[in-house]
Amino acid sequence: MTIFSHTIDFNTLIELLIVPVGIVLASLTVGIIVDQLIRRYINHHLDVEESTWKYVFVRSMHGVPIFFSFIIGLYWAIDAVEISPTLTKLLSYLLFTSNVFSITRVIARTVDGVVTMYFERSGRNLPKTTLLNSILIGVIYAMGLLVILQYYGISIAPILTAAGVGGMAVALALQETLANIFSGLHLILSKQLRIGDYIKLGSGEEGRVTDITWRFTTIIPLGASNTIVIPNKTIAGANITNYSLPTLNINISVPVGVAYDSDLATVERVTIETAKEVLARVDDNPNAEPLVRYTDFGDSSINFNVILPSSMFDHQGIIKHEFIKALTDRYRAESIDIPYPIQTIIQEKDEAAKTSPQEAAHAEK
Repeated sequence: MTIFSHTIDFNTLIELLIVPVGIVLASLTVGIIVDQLIRRYINHHLDVEESTWKYVFVRSMHGVPIFFSFIIGLYWAIDAVEISPTLTKLLSYLLFTSNVFSITRVIARTVDGVVTMYFERSGRNLPKTTLLNSILIGVIYAMGLLVILQYYGISIAPILTAAGVGGMAVALALQETLANIFSGLHLILSKQLRIGDYIKLGSGEEGRVTDITWRFTTIIPLGASNTIVIPNKTIAGANITNYSLPTLNINISVPVGVAYDSDLATVERVTIETAKEVLARVDDNPNAEPLVRYTDFGDSSINFNVILPSSMFDHQGIIKHEFIKALTDRYRAESIDIPYPIQTIIQEKDEAAKTSPQEAAHAEK
């Protein structure tokens, strides 16, 4: 009798533990094999360009076959054993939650990839903004949570009503924060301010935009390592000069002056040759067409501006630096004089004649 009871207990243990575990492990193994086969097929047979939403979706699906196979195995394992209805219902809730979470995660990763692809298609490999990314992913996960609550039998209408009433109270308490959030969204959607643009505010701050968060916009000045943090509301209401719109190209003006006895045709030819050499070397722009425009007759020189086209705003400092050095050496080699500023004072003779001897003697002393 004792041996028989031990046999029953052992069989029960096999039924309750070994069989479900075996089903789950088998399902997990099948999921891993299917995931590897799908990846291999995509890599070798399916021609999907990296800059399309299909590629983003395929990448978001990585690992999903394994997860779903695991979930299916759990369903079969539950059906294979006899457990209480309460525990069965609890496990069904957990499995449904896992399924919804998995689907929500795939959608969130796909949307995240599409947003990244959108910014990359702008012509510059720009990072996506933290604000837009966070809002979209937050909305997607909130929708997944509402689906789970609905499945649990929890009515979401009172939750939405309470959220609406509470939202009004929160909006009144966090007016400045909400103003910064909506100002940041306005900056992103209007496309007048983008990640990577070099801007200058009417208040004097300037730099390259590195991120637009839910409250602040961060910029880094040219040649600096520190970061300037500005509230989105301040930027939305400020006068902004965007040096990256409508194009990244910028014309750099360098004022120069030469002596009056210079051959202006030679000066123009030498200056343009030097400018082309500097732009080809520093800005990697061998096809640049610099210009020389004479402006006025100065006190001691004939003045003109050299217009240097640059591909990026950031290059203007090094271009000016190298151009001034190269132009000075070239002018010296070509015997073109850059005069010192000189002012000549001419005193008329009648004025000197009207001076009394006493005043002249006093002036000599």
